[in-house]
Amino acid sequence: MDPQPHVEEERWDRGRTREAFGRLAVARDRGGPDAERLRDELVVAHLNLVRYLAVKFANRGEALDDLIQVGTVGLIKAIDRFDLERGVEFTTYATPTIVGEIKRYFRDKGWAVKVPRRLQELNLSVNRAIEKLTVSLGHSPTVKELAGHLHASEEEILEAQELGQAYNLLSLDTEVTGDGDKNAQTLADYIGKADPGLANLEDRANLERAFEVLSRRERIILFLRFYESISQTEIAKRLNVSQMHVSRLQQKALEKLRDVLLEK
Repeated sequence: MDPQPHVEEERWDRGRTREAFGRLAVARDRGGPDAERLRDELVVAHLNLVRYLAVKFANRGEALDDLIQVGTVGLIKAIDRFDLERGVEFTTYATPTIVGEIKRYFRDKGWAVKVPRRLQELNLSVNRAIEKLTVSLGHSPTVKELAGHLHASEEEILEAQELGQAYNLLSLDTEVTGDGDKNAQTLADYIGKADPGLANLEDRANLERAFEVLSRRERIILFLRFYESISQTEIAKRLNVSQMHVSRLQQKALEKLRDVLLEK
């Protein structure tokens, strides 16, 4: 589908969006053209979300229209994967997918030579694993340790690290205006401030997904402890269990959340 970036879309509320997804699910079960039509309606209705998120990346050297096109791909993926039964608002669910698609676009554009996506992703995983293992092991991990942690061969680790040198990192002092221009500007002049609202939106969406792995009691304990600021002793009284049991459940729940969020 080819979105029209300059068309003002009608804003849908949560109820209308959920109703549309309900009709889409029925249409998909029945088959026929209605499913495609409803899918297109949902895309058009949420292009304002794509545009809002794309603008956050507009000062990084890429045309806004291109970023909207890329973000729309993420929107379509989110629509195809969305499940009403999760009880999550669609915009909350779709935001990480749209942002992820835009970030992936920048990541792919940054490679100086054509590198297979598998090795690009492995290179990123290696870099994250080095940081994590350096903390847990107390020293920089060896290739063998990285391979074991990432369930890859040592040859793949070495290849991913070598191809990491192909990544094109421009200096912040690189001039982006013509030669001889007295008012020449550099990339550093175009770096904007971080948007805490966008970061919080991503974090909230990821946290909501992570909470799905918790049991009902674990969710209650975390809500009371960190949202209501209630002590473990008081929570134990409310749940009619020991304070030690509450402490164990809280620790277990936090470990579950950490494991899920580290995988994202």
